[in-house]
Amino acid sequence: LLLDLLPPGVCNLLNPAAIYANNEISLRDVEIYGFDYDYTLAQYSNLLHSMIFNTARDILIEQFKYPEGLGRYDYIPGFAIRGLHYDVQKSLLMKIDAFHYVQLGTAYRGLKPVPDEELIELYGGTQHIPLYQMSDFYGKGPSLKQFMDIFSLPEMTLLSSVIDYFITHGIEFDQVHLYKDISDAIRDVHVKGVMYKWIEKDLERYILHGDEIYAVLNRLVNHKKKLFLITNSPFSFVDKGMKHMVGKNWRELFDMVIVQADKPNFFTDRRKPFRKLDDKGSLQWDKINQLEKGKIYKEGNLFDFLRLTGWRGSKVLYFGDHLYSDLADLMLRHGWRTGAIVPELETEIRIINTEQYMHSLTWQQALTGLLERMQMYQDAESKQVLLEWMKERQEIRSLTKNLFNAQFGSIFRTFHNPTYFTRRLVRFSDIYMASISCLLNYDVNFTFYPRRTPLQHEAPLWMDQLCTGCMKTPFLEEMVHIR
Repeated sequence: LLLDLLPPGVCNLLNPAAIYANNEISLRDVEIYGFDYDYTLAQYSNLLHSMIFNTARDILIEQFKYPEGLGRYDYIPGFAIRGLHYDVQKSLLMKIDAFHYVQLGTAYRGLKPVPDEELIELYGGTQHIPLYQMSDFYGKGPSLKQFMDIFSLPEMTLLSSVIDYFITHGIEFDQVHLYKDISDAIRDVHVKGVMYKWIEKDLERYILHGDEIYAVLNRLVNHKKKLFLITNSPFSFVDKGMKHMVGKNWRELFDMVIVQADKPNFFTDRRKPFRKLDDKGSLQWDKINQLEKGKIYKEGNLFDFLRLTGWRGSKVLYFGDHLYSDLADLMLRHGWRTGAIVPELETEIRIINTEQYMHSLTWQQALTGLLERMQMYQDAESKQVLLEWMKERQEIRSLTKNLFNAQFGSIFRTFHNPTYFTRRLVRFSDIYMASISCLLNYDVNFTFYPRRTPLQHEAPLWMDQLCTGCMKTPFLEEMVHIR
C-alpha cells in the first residue's frame, strides 16, 4: 500500500539550491538590491558556535563568578534549533507552533526533556501559550523570548547547560538573573569584538561560499542593478570579510555601505543621523546631505536613507537572515520586497528528500486518513484498532521529528502545523532560500510564483493533503536540475 501511495521518483524532488516564494515577485521590477552582512553575504562555519559558547561560559565563571564546574560543559552541536521560545520564569526552552501551542516532547529544562504531563500542568492544564505572554513585534514578550538569530544557537545551549548544572547540583537560582547574566555574557562576546577577532584571524576557516558571493554581486552590477549594504557589524570587520570573499575593490560594487546601523532601531528610530567614515574607518564630522557611492557611513536611520536616495517600495529587495531585525519593518511599514536567508533549509530539504522521510510521512498521513474515516465505529474491537493506529501514528511522528533534530525536530514544522518561526517567515519574507548564491540559478528577470497550496475546504480528501501533492506542480521535475 505504501509503495502504491508513493509515485516513482518522489525522493530527491526538492532542490536545496532553489528559491521558494511566499508571495509573487518579479525580479524584472527590482532595481535595487540590499543586503545584511552576517549570515547573509557572509555564511559562517559551525566552529564559530563552539567559540561563542566557550567564551561566554568563561565570562560567566571569571566575571560573573559562576561555579567553576561549568567549565566541564562544552558546546553541543545540534542540541537547539532556531525559532525556539524560552520561558524565563519557568526555565523552559520549547518549540511553539503557529497557533501558540507547545509541541509535546519538545520542552526542555536544562538538558533534559520535561514530561508532557508536567508541561501541561505548568501552563494551567493546557499546552497553549496566551498571546499576551508570547511576543511583541520583535519576539520579546513579558516572560517569553524567541531566539531567531543563528548566533543564538550557542546562547540556547549555554542557557540549558547552566540550568542543567544548577539542577544537578541542587543549587537554587533566580531565573530572571540567570537569563540576564547569560544574555549579557553572550552580548559581550559580540559587543567587545572578541568574535570579530577570531574570524579576522582565520577567514578561510570561518567564512563559507565566498567565491559565490562575488559571482552574485558582479552579475547584478553587470545588469545595471544598484546595490547597498546595511549591517550592524563594524567597518574593519566587514572590510576584511568582503576583501576575502569579493576582492580588494569590493566597495566599487556597492552604491551605499552602512555599518554599525543598530538594526532594528535603524528602521524605526529617526534620531541617529548618518556619520561618514574615512577609508581607514575613522569618524568624520561632516553633516551628511547626500549618500555618495564608494563612501562608508555609520549609524543613521531608514527615514533619512529613503529621503536621500528615493529608494522606495517594491523596486527594492532586501536580504537578511533575522526575520525581525532585518525584514519585518521593511515589509510591513515600508513596502520593500524581502528575501530571507535560511541556511537550515539546505539540510532540511536533504532530509525531506530521503526515502526514509517520504515513507514515514506518507504512512503517517495514511494512518491519519484511516483514523478520520473510521472513528465512527465505536464497538470494542474497532476502538482497539483505532487505539493501535493512534499509537503507531504517534511513533511515526516522533521518528519523523527525530530525523531533523532529536530534541526539537524541524525548524519549519511541528507534527502537523507550521512552527511559530514559519509563521513569521511567511509573513515577513516574499522569498526565502538557503544562501544568497541561490540567486545564481535564476535569470535576473525571473518571476517567482508561489505554489497554490490547498486550503482545508479546497482539499476535502486526505490523500490530496499528502506532502507528495507538490509533485503535481508543473515544471518541478525540471527545476530539480537547475544546478
